[in-house]
Amino acid sequence: MIILDTDHISILQNDQASEHATLTARMSASADQDFVTTVVTLEEQLRGWLAYINRSSEVANHVIPYDRLIGVVEFFSQWTVLPFTDPSADQFRQLRSQGIRIGSMDLKIASIALVENALLLSANLSDFRQVPNLNVEDWLH
Repeated sequence: MIILDTDHISILQNDQASEHATLTARMSASADQDFVTTVVTLEEQLRGWLAYINRSSEVANHVIPYDRLIGVVEFFSQWTVLPFTDPSADQFRQLRSQGIRIGSMDLKIASIALVENALLLSANLSDFRQVPNLNVEDWLH
């Protein structure tokens, strides 16, 4: 199983991104074709568009963000989205108690990847490499 972090998912959603061809080629060539993402990534994307909508009091400025919000829902409906489970929460607490100091959202994603014994794809190697035993690679660069 290969989990895509939010940065890799964002590239897949934007076929105009310079890294899109690189990522899709690596995914096509991978022996493991079980690509998934997490509920944390879904949350991050939904929160982003909801915040964008809430920043503007002008209703005309809501049309495009609402359209993008629908696009997020449609995109994620085609993916397996891993939940944040009780074992993930236990793993999260254990990592925090070890002094791993990365952002909570990233630590939740790392916890899910550890529980699932999965490879995590992320461009944020500097943070994720602080997590012991986490298998993480950057397929964008």
